[in-house]
Amino acid sequence: MANVPAATSALDVLELLARHAAPLPAAAIARDLGLPRSTTYHLLAALRERGFVAHLEDERRWGLGVAAFALGAAYTRQEPLRWIAQNVLQDLVAQTTHNGHLAMLHGADVLYVIEERAPRRPSLVTDVGVRLPAHLTASGLAMLAALPAPQLRALFPNRDALVVREGGRGPRTLVELRRALAETRRAGHATEDGYVTTGFASVAAPVLDHTGHPVAAIALTFPAREVKLGRPRAALASAVIDAAGEVARRIRGRVPAPTGPDPRR
Repeated sequence: MANVPAATSALDVLELLARHAAPLPAAAIARDLGLPRSTTYHLLAALRERGFVAHLEDERRWGLGVAAFALGAAYTRQEPLRWIAQNVLQDLVAQTTHNGHLAMLHGADVLYVIEERAPRRPSLVTDVGVRLPAHLTASGLAMLAALPAPQLRALFPNRDALVVREGGRGPRTLVELRRALAETRRAGHATEDGYVTTGFASVAAPVLDHTGHPVAAIALTFPAREVKLGRPRAALASAVIDAAGEVARRIRGRVPAPTGPDPRR
């Protein structure tokens, strides 16, 4: 880690502040970490600008900021969610025989947290830890459609914020994105066909917390030629919506209305 000393030192500052019940003076931080005072002040200023530390001017002390709290709170939300969703996703994959995923929204990207591969199905680009532009994935569209308009505008302030992949698949303008999100809200699920991988399509539904905020999305990915448009894909969408609703129920979130009879029956 010698090639990123500033990042390492910044993390050292946060860990030091986390170990103490009360805020610390900058001099104590510099002493405990063996840092020059000038370096310590530069680190604290950068961390304060991003909200990870707060400066108590009257006491001349530094403590953890709101961003540090939000990061810790995100972990407590995501880790239990991962465990809860794993069993639901396994059942979904067993029921449908297609690959399943759990993804979370990170800015304008989605981060894939769980991949549950069905037997004899190929591995996909959406592996654990992979990040992709949210507007090009079913999982991302499902979550974006559940966000309030101001947050969407912040994520996509102009056309330049939209990544366009080779071949031009997926929303290429803000008008196209708004149209795709409106259709997602109407249907209760999102779809994409060939946006990520040629020949594969996906359906996804958001997992909503008690406020209606999308904390994750559950998706199925399948060979597009194998699952035709119409009733076959509607059946997979129904299964995904039900699975996302089950995860929401287990985290005491907002559960969508029942999807009705399984169209495969």
